[in-house]
Amino acid sequence: MKATLDNSPRPLAGGLAWPEGPSVLADGSVVFVETYLSRLSAWRPDGRVEQYAYTGGGPNATALGGDGYLYVTQNGGVVGPWVAEDRRPGSIQRVSRQGQVEIIATEIDGIELRAPNDLAFGPDGRLYFTDPGGSYDPDGRPDRGRIFSLHPGGKGELIAELDPSYPNGIVVENNGSVVWVESYEGKLKRLGADGEIREVAQLAPGHAPDGLAVADNGSLYVTTTGSGGVDVLSPEGEHAGFVAVGTVPTNCCFAGSTLYVTDGGHQGGSASPEYAGVLWAVELEVDGQALFFGSI
Repeated sequence: MKATLDNSPRPLAGGLAWPEGPSVLADGSVVFVETYLSRLSAWRPDGRVEQYAYTGGGPNATALGGDGYLYVTQNGGVVGPWVAEDRRPGSIQRVSRQGQVEIIATEIDGIELRAPNDLAFGPDGRLYFTDPGGSYDPDGRPDRGRIFSLHPGGKGELIAELDPSYPNGIVVENNGSVVWVESYEGKLKRLGADGEIREVAQLAPGHAPDGLAVADNGSLYVTTTGSGGVDVLSPEGEHAGFVAVGTVPTNCCFAGSTLYVTDGGHQGGSASPEYAGVLWAVELEVDGQALFFGSI
């Protein structure tokens, strides 16, 4: 059965500096990265937007841990021609409620992290994240992509090495399967419990996948830059609908039946960043999958 997709999106905040990777806190605040400002920002239920933490570099996404920390993928501070004034190593950062930032991983299994992109906790307590290798370059495709996991004790492992496909958004399903998008190819892939990687879906031309979230019914909500919205796929990868929201939707997350969507607002491509991003809320007739809350 298809989800009802005719609910009108509500803009919650505008003028944002390339927002991505949202997480919802217990008080209803939505924390997201503003990559061009090298920070995490928080939209508060009273409508305020304020700095949550300064991370330096180029924060790419957040994941809320069971310990109250926010875990952050740090891409180092390069997005196309844009370069942060205050660079950081490619890493996984941990941010306290008070906004204190520490680096918890710059390498996994002796492999240096290059530009971690998105992350999600799984039911096994591990933190899974993508590392596409560098800035988005669909023509040159210079780097192989990698999928890593970081264990609660701090030890990590490389769980998949990929062709130059730009692995981007990532989620973990209730059964422990890991699903990610590959932006260059417009595909979704799934790593199952048997260790096999299978293709879930091939999206339509012009629907380059960026981020994604899982609904309680197993449907996948995929933000697709260039489409002006979110593609909805069945658990088997069949196209089940489309949510029109934003201009360049970058990532999304559920809180109950509300889907929060970050929107870059423009296609980028300039060394001088535009602050055109928007945070949206869309009410759906399906709840999100309950999140897993690990800690490192």
